[in-house]
Amino acid sequence: MPAPFFRSSLLSASAALLLLATPSARADVPAGMVEVPAGVYRPLIRGEKDPKEVPVPSFSIELMPVTNADFLEFVRAKPQWRRSQVKRIFADTGYLQHWAGDLDFGPPENRLSPVVFVSWFAAKAYAVWKGGRLPTTAEWEYVANVGFVSIDGAKEPDFMRAIATWYSSPAPDTLPPAGAGRSNLLGIHDLHGLVWEWTSDFNSTFVSGDARGDTGLDRQFFCGAGSLGASDRTNYPAFMRFGFRSSLKAAYTVHNLGFRCARNL
Repeated sequence: MPAPFFRSSLLSASAALLLLATPSARADVPAGMVEVPAGVYRPLIRGEKDPKEVPVPSFSIELMPVTNADFLEFVRAKPQWRRSQVKRIFADTGYLQHWAGDLDFGPPENRLSPVVFVSWFAAKAYAVWKGGRLPTTAEWEYVANVGFVSIDGAKEPDFMRAIATWYSSPAPDTLPPAGAGRSNLLGIHDLHGLVWEWTSDFNSTFVSGDARGDTGLDRQFFCGAGSLGASDRTNYPAFMRFGFRSSLKAAYTVHNLGFRCARNL
């Protein structure tokens, strides 16, 4: 992550119009993706030397997270990413553990559920295979702040309640199909409410060992001090995402961690 986590400043009226026009704005945006116009975001938590505002260039992002069916096509084309063949340096022992076999994602109802138990390395390889990349954390947080019916979801009570409900609920044993949840104003599904998602730069604030004993690190990132300089101390879901991503390593696989692809424009 170029900077830890980002939360939007208000977009201009012209940017809002661009958002509303996005689905048909460009012919070079692939099917299943949507254009996101450029904007400016403020870090939720930042170091003393980090900028207060970070520009986010225009990009495209998938409308839904990658499914088991999607990932099956990938491992068929790239045998080195099959469960029995992946190198341990690129994925831990939990990799695709919910699948019945190398080329079998299990019961039919799993077909359209988001793929989980995938490492960052595997997610990145899939994105490159599809001609794209993983979104940056800034990009992901940028679109994740768009509400159901407005640009600034933080001002939308129904949106904020829905997010709070998901973050306080355990993941179900069987994940629902991707896209089953309500989309945001851009038409993007499941940024909240289904699974956590990998970003390309998830580990830019990663610290190892007992961070309190490390040297050369900004003390404000640890324990309760992490919220002191936050741009919005009430944005608990963003704090949770910050903590979760900071705890990850690239080879980790988690039962409720998936991903989606992005592209440059």
